[in-house]
Amino acid sequence: RFYNNYWIFIKFKNKDQTFMKNEVITIDLGSNSFRVLKYDCLNFKIIDEYHQVVGLADGLINSGLISYEALNRVIDAINIVKDKLSFNPENAVCVTTAAMRKAKNSQEALDFIEKNSGAKFKIIDANEEARLTLLAIKYALKREKIDTQNFILLDIGGGSTELIVNFENNFYIKSFDFGIVTMTQKSSKDGKLFEDLENQKIEIKKFLSTLDFSIKDFPFIATAGTPTTIASIKLGFSYFNYDKNIVNGTILDIKDLEDSLKLLKQKTIEELIEMVGKGRIEYLEIGTYIYRLFFDALEKENSIVFDDGLREGVAINYALSKKWSSVLRKESYTLLLNYISLRSS
Repeated sequence: RFYNNYWIFIKFKNKDQTFMKNEVITIDLGSNSFRVLKYDCLNFKIIDEYHQVVGLADGLINSGLISYEALNRVIDAINIVKDKLSFNPENAVCVTTAAMRKAKNSQEALDFIEKNSGAKFKIIDANEEARLTLLAIKYALKREKIDTQNFILLDIGGGSTELIVNFENNFYIKSFDFGIVTMTQKSSKDGKLFEDLENQKIEIKKFLSTLDFSIKDFPFIATAGTPTTIASIKLGFSYFNYDKNIVNGTILDIKDLEDSLKLLKQKTIEELIEMVGKGRIEYLEIGTYIYRLFFDALEKENSIVFDDGLREGVAINYALSKKWSSVLRKESYTLLLNYISLRSS
């Protein structure tokens, strides 16, 4: 009986230790960017991170497919980061968004990535993407000691753009079917950029008209590559000395957006690569126009920028789920010890 009880105890204990890993790797595979986070689930802190432009949605607007060239860039990025952050891709929490949602060959693409890297990606819908990004921003606001329950959050992605209005304990989401990559590809094909922007402004206004409260005094918060790049330019950083801790909380206004557009016309390609990084230059102009569109539609004069986004939200969500699971498992652990004690008596 003693040995039976002992093995029950050891088996449960080992399972509990495996279950309660204090670190997690999260991967956000977007339409243009590949973002990875190593996160301390116990203390809710970032340990390390990685970012690379992979251009997953390149050609998607024309073919409706994720290309194998793009998939191989993703696999190369996984091979680089698994060594840099020391992890097994099979154990990472991997999510992917708009490009995979739209692609006709999404399952084939996901299978190819898993077969060649071990990373198993889950396609999340626009509402879940918005919820997780919102979670990250709520934690970022606390970290930066910005005390507000009511705010507007804009997440300008590569294949979609999410607008979230957080009002007290509720939030309202609208996902728009355009992003910096897809709108750039579409406008280069049909030349109807400003017409498309005006049409999207009507859609934004329609969404705002469904709200039964005023957003006049709500802070306007923006995340993703376009806002952080413009903030970085304003602060005088280059791509190679970018510091998200300084970028976080930066306030931008329309003039900053106009200055960014001017720089794109004045600087050489080499200067722009140093400023914003390769793989971003071709999308920054359209991204800035999209950002300005929301300034106009929301009737806001300034915007607070955060680097935090989906990968942070996935990590926080994972950490919170493990925290509550730990509480439940500790209760089960105590019950098991009591059970063994009764069996042994």
